[in-house]
Amino acid sequence: MTEQNRTAFISGAGRNIGRAIALELARRGFAVIVNGSTSRDDCEETAEQARALGVDAVVMMADVGDRAAVRLLADEALARFGAVDVVVNNAAIRPATPFLEMDDADWYRVLDVDLNAAFHTARAFLPGMVDRQWGRIINVTGMHSIRGYSGRAPVSAAKHGLWGLTKSLGKEFASHGITANAISPGPIRGDYDDPVMARHNTDQIAQIPVGRLGEPEDIAALAGFLCSDDGGFVTAQMIGSNGGMET
Repeated sequence: MTEQNRTAFISGAGRNIGRAIALELARRGFAVIVNGSTSRDDCEETAEQARALGVDAVVMMADVGDRAAVRLLADEALARFGAVDVVVNNAAIRPATPFLEMDDADWYRVLDVDLNAAFHTARAFLPGMVDRQWGRIINVTGMHSIRGYSGRAPVSAAKHGLWGLTKSLGKEFASHGITANAISPGPIRGDYDDPVMARHNTDQIAQIPVGRLGEPEDIAALAGFLCSDDGGFVTAQMIGSNGGMET
């Protein structure tokens, strides 16, 4: 099997890091499933750019934090492609709410999207990877998996949990030719709905030794390597792509 007949699922692929990863994998010959939960137009644009690279690309809208929605998506994906060889869990929400002001719904919603979604997608697609003795799981974590941030307790808790899940999956499924790794991006330039986040990223440039914000393509290049056969000896790792920023 080569990358030319493998399929990748990427959540949160409508823009920014998710789009860049989808297009990097398309360049490598993967068919891509572009997932999002809000803007179909953004996802369709990603899929169109992927098709222009000569691969099959389809949009499958679903809230990956919803177990039933992921099950339906997985059924559709497997019916369309027969197999999903790569899962990239990129979708995330990062609301800023003081701890004593958040309610239970605020907490559990973040955990559903930022952590439980990776559990749902792994459960849906790992059996096929085991059958074929090849697979790749990439979980996008970020600085929240390393640092605690004021006002974002559920995000930090979820991303720490995602790192733990990654280590466990990487070790449990290594003998089946399946790797699981996490990528921890530093501040990345992007199109953000939250102006506070965009400003926060820009404010951190002085702390980045390479002297610039990262680009989505920086993260995508690393994801592309991890999804390749050449990346098969790397598993159960969290790799920082942050320009040398202290973690």
